[in-house]
Amino acid sequence: MTNQYVTGAMIKRLREKRHLTQAELAEKICVTDKAVSKWETGRGLPDISLLEVLAKALGVSVIELLSGENITNKNKAAKMSRASFYVCPVCGNVIQSTGEAVISCCGIILPPLEAEPADSSHQVNVDRVEDEYFVTLSHEMTKSHYISFIAAIRDDGIEIKKLYPEQEAQARFKISGVKKIYAYCNRHGLFDYER
Repeated sequence: MTNQYVTGAMIKRLREKRHLTQAELAEKICVTDKAVSKWETGRGLPDISLLEVLAKALGVSVIELLSGENITNKNKAAKMSRASFYVCPVCGNVIQSTGEAVISCCGIILPPLEAEPADSSHQVNVDRVEDEYFVTLSHEMTKSHYISFIAAIRDDGIEIKKLYPEQEAQARFKISGVKKIYAYCNRHGLFDYER
């Protein structure tokens, strides 16, 4: 049997990290040590009703347990330049983080978007108008192909302007502290413009 939603290797690694035997972990979550052994060798999976208590016993969140990865914030200085964006393909929700995270929405674990330099059909134009940047893209805005959001990364935060198909692909941001601008196309992904 394959590990479909929790990896046995993750359970074993976390158990050993906490210096627990299989029997000790089993006792904490009211199962047998044979059940823990089956999970760790990939011959079985914990029941979904055990995930919360298993995660607690292993010292991680349920999301970390499900993803198979420990989350360690490598951005302890909270540098906004390390911000990540996540977009749910089901509901279109836009989520951002300033450190490593496991993000889920609509039951799906979302990967962080990887920005690419803007190509000719996603060219980000930035004009200065008094104390603002006026950001535009010459991009179609139909129900099936559109710019979902434009974001400005500042020294002290992130500002996201959510767009909808019936709008123009444009946004305004106060100039102060803007370091980078991103635009997200629902078909082609995330594009950036360095200040």
